[in-house]
Amino acid sequence: MSIKEGLHKKAEIIEAKLNTYLVTHENSYEEKLHESMLYSLLSGGKRIRPILLIEVGELFGAKQEDLIDFACAIEMIHTYSLIHDDLPAMDDDDLRRGKKTNHKVYGEAMAILAGDGLLNFSYELMIETSLKNDSYCYLKAMKEISKAAGHQGMVGGQVADCLSEGKIGTKDTLEYIQLKKTSALLTCALTAGGCIAGVSEMTLNDLRKLGTAVGFAFQIRDDILDIESDESVLGKPIGSDEKNHKLTYPSLFGLEASKAKVRELTDEANRILKSFDGDTSFLESLVNYLCNREY
Repeated sequence: MSIKEGLHKKAEIIEAKLNTYLVTHENSYEEKLHESMLYSLLSGGKRIRPILLIEVGELFGAKQEDLIDFACAIEMIHTYSLIHDDLPAMDDDDLRRGKKTNHKVYGEAMAILAGDGLLNFSYELMIETSLKNDSYCYLKAMKEISKAAGHQGMVGGQVADCLSEGKIGTKDTLEYIQLKKTSALLTCALTAGGCIAGVSEMTLNDLRKLGTAVGFAFQIRDDILDIESDESVLGKPIGSDEKNHKLTYPSLFGLEASKAKVRELTDEANRILKSFDGDTSFLESLVNYLCNREY
């Protein structure tokens, strides 16, 4: 089975679970909000973060049923961030995954509220799972995700990204943005899966290093695709980084250096994976796919 086929089968499991949430409505206002939330949540995507959480958790002995609610919660956080990222006040994009962005369909106000709704529902879901299992491991996983999604993680990275627009960037600023805006949420998918499985602090640190390497490579590859790909393949407008005067690895170091950095980070990620006990073959294939993807 190819990595794309494997990813598709695993994404179907996530998709089926996501379809079980937000299916009841107390009133028409809630129904309209849920419609907007589900429009983006169920709009496709590779489901990379939830798959990483489940794969790592299973690698270290946890069961899929113990992991899937947290996996779906992290997908909700990722989706909320995309809704807000596409807003006119941010990247002002009209397409996401080949479809109109949320604010183009439901308006800016509803898009903001849909993002807020997904973020808050993700915490509701994680808290419910933690209470149901009465386990410290779930609270530890929730802390990993909360920090990665908040002001010291993804939100902080978005702030740095906004403040750096139109300015002469530095390597330190670029690395901060990559570490916080992209790597943080990928990394916490790995560490949350590890926490639920009850891994040691040493293994958690290795998972953080793995997440950082994959996150950096993933973002640099994304920046490369924004230059070299086309809209029909990518499912969103290309050239938006240049249009918005974004600080990116290619803008600072050039395309060839960017491609070399992706190869270096991919090798580093694979070295870390090979140090783990158990069958890491799917994770290795997934890392190579993410770091060399065409869309």
